[in-house]
Amino acid sequence: MNEQVKYRKNSSITPSTAKILIEALPYIQKLSNKVIVIKFGGNAMTDEVLKNNFARDVVLLKQVGLHPVIIHGGGPQITSYLKKLGIESEFANGMRITSPESVHIIEMVLGGLVNKEIVNAITSHGGKAVGLSGKDGGLIRAKKMIGEGEFKDIDFKNTGTVQSIDPEVVTLLDGSPFIPVIAPIGIGEDGTTYNINADLVAGKIAHILQATKYLILTNTSGILDKDGEHIQSINAANVRKLIDNKIISKGMLPKVNSALEAVSFGVEHVQIIDGTVNHAVLLELFTDDGIGTMIRRL
Repeated sequence: MNEQVKYRKNSSITPSTAKILIEALPYIQKLSNKVIVIKFGGNAMTDEVLKNNFARDVVLLKQVGLHPVIIHGGGPQITSYLKKLGIESEFANGMRITSPESVHIIEMVLGGLVNKEIVNAITSHGGKAVGLSGKDGGLIRAKKMIGEGEFKDIDFKNTGTVQSIDPEVVTLLDGSPFIPVIAPIGIGEDGTTYNINADLVAGKIAHILQATKYLILTNTSGILDKDGEHIQSINAANVRKLIDNKIISKGMLPKVNSALEAVSFGVEHVQIIDGTVNHAVLLELFTDDGIGTMIRRL
């Protein structure tokens, strides 16, 4: 008996641990059997601890009855491989300009290396994941990106946008024990391969699947105002004002535009969260306070 009492006193399990578990219960009940689209990017993809914690989070979501769908980027990995081959990376308006000579290298990095690393991480934690690119099952039909405004004269080459999504293969996986992990490569009507920004793909898929939640993992705490202060919640109209005033710019633009499109087509909430926080996905979905910036329609 004394040994048992001693164990309990020294245990790391505290009343606060139980409080966290109880706090999660209503969120698990509310989100059960719902589609949760997660755009996985930033340092969380290159830091092994963060990547493994993310994989564990995703396995837990599936285990408790949610349907996570993962869309991933791979910008740092792409830049690194292109540099090794002597190909410089170019960007305009926060988008990579994909040359014809680099598009198949990018497809290899995204659909091969990065995609399978994520699949392996999920599998290693007891989940079942299936890696896809937009070419599989005709998932992503693409068209060439055309610049607008000050970027109208930019030739984005093999950088594309989403023309249409056929969600059949994802829907089949959602109704099974498998977790879809999608690389943002699309194919044009003429068979051309396009590299597509992962945020744009994730937003379109969240819209088509009518996801209950759409999470965007990045390297920042969310959207900042003109004074650099974190914004916890903001509606679409005020987000557009921040874009017009150049407060939101560069690499944050695709993420925010993706969020705006998703909420305009019925996704309940989009959350931009800091993927460098351990277990960011669980903290956002299953706690009262959440983290990051919530973008809502109204």
